[in-house]
Amino acid sequence: MTEAGVIVLTAFISPFRDDRGAARKLVPHGDFMEIYCKCPLEVCESRDTKGLYKRARAGEISFFTGIDSIYEEPIKPELTIETHIQSLEESINSVIMLLRDRGVIQ
Repeated sequence: MTEAGVIVLTAFISPFRDDRGAARKLVPHGDFMEIYCKCPLEVCESRDTKGLYKRARAGEISFFTGIDSIYEEPIKPELTIETHIQSLEESINSVIMLLRDRGVIQ
């Protein structure tokens, strides 16, 4: 899609740096922008409307990121959004500013 000039935004649960690095290598240099949505585990659990964290803590779900499987924080993401501090509007504006700064949008 990027080859056709389409701006692609996608969200992945990618707990391992190597996997994120592999994704970065799939697109031309400079076209991949990692946006780290940073949030303390306690806040993630409090926002869990599906009860997945509770099930993971009860042992019903194995290899659940943050509970019994590690999360490797990005070393140098293009943008970090602290979702427990920033409002949704502030977070959106941060992404828009990144895209403007990179010349992706005007």
